[in-house]
Amino acid sequence: MPTRILVTGGAGFIGSHYVKALLAPGSQAQVTVLDRLTYAGNPANLDSVRDHPGFRFVTGDVCDPRTVDAVVAEADEVVHLAAETHVDRSITGGQEFVRTNVLGTQVLLDAAVRHGVRRFVHVSTDEVYGTLAHGSWPEDHPLRPSSPYSASKASGDLLALGYHTTHGLDVRVTRCCNNYGPRQYPEKIIPLFVTRLLSGRTVPLYGSGDHRREWLHVEDHVTALERVRTDGRAGEIYNVGSGTELSNTELTGLLLEHCGAGWDRVERVPDRPGHDRRYAVDTTKITRELGWAPRHRLTTALAETVAWYRAHPHWWPRADAHAPLHRSPAA
Repeated sequence: MPTRILVTGGAGFIGSHYVKALLAPGSQAQVTVLDRLTYAGNPANLDSVRDHPGFRFVTGDVCDPRTVDAVVAEADEVVHLAAETHVDRSITGGQEFVRTNVLGTQVLLDAAVRHGVRRFVHVSTDEVYGTLAHGSWPEDHPLRPSSPYSASKASGDLLALGYHTTHGLDVRVTRCCNNYGPRQYPEKIIPLFVTRLLSGRTVPLYGSGDHRREWLHVEDHVTALERVRTDGRAGEIYNVGSGTELSNTELTGLLLEHCGAGWDRVERVPDRPGHDRRYAVDTTKITRELGWAPRHRLTTALAETVAWYRAHPHWWPRADAHAPLHRSPAA
């Protein structure tokens, strides 16, 4: 029997890439996407699989118990990607982040227990660990979130792991570093900077620009999620990272070069409150246990990402409509 997989947030950036991987040629999976289609969810992201016999799309909210119960009842496994993810937006208003990332996770977990779901992959973020000056976080590092966004994701993580301990639900948590690639909504730094530079505008860079992040291509994240879903262990957390670390200034320099622009197009803006200085995750566990490692090199994959945005200017107007253009979303 084909595995029936429910993917929440499957019309978003990472979710749509993951759904496409699940429904690659030769796949026998049956995939249901549940997505509320907020500003960052784009149905066009799923056009290439819309006619696949194993694909179904349900417009709905993870916080709606009736909708969630109906789709979870028909699933063998759940991969939970639906989330509010933008730090700047959480600073100006955290209620929606708590609602989706905490309450929505709880509604899904309750339905998963009720219907005997075989496996529940909870997709989280490295931001739950907070900031660190040196080294990298292992999975058992204490959680010290710094923003309403990361605090809401940490809460979702703990809920999911609590359902494993209390109910025996097979929960697997992933915590990934910053992603990049085609079709990312341009409130995040790479697509925001690229679309603005290619259209002749300036880009905003927070503070000193020395905040440091790891960068992972979305397709590498997708392969990690699949390894965790198929071969991971119940009740475990898996860090997902690239080992490729850049300051925001270094990243800006690369984007300027790829877009044929100079530093005169960069506008320095005040730093945001509580801005973490550096993230880095230790990926020893996922490499040792599941044999996963990233395959994309930033030097070539970033250029390919810029080329995708350059070749798809028709995608910008819809995507750019709600981008916070006065800020540099460096999370």
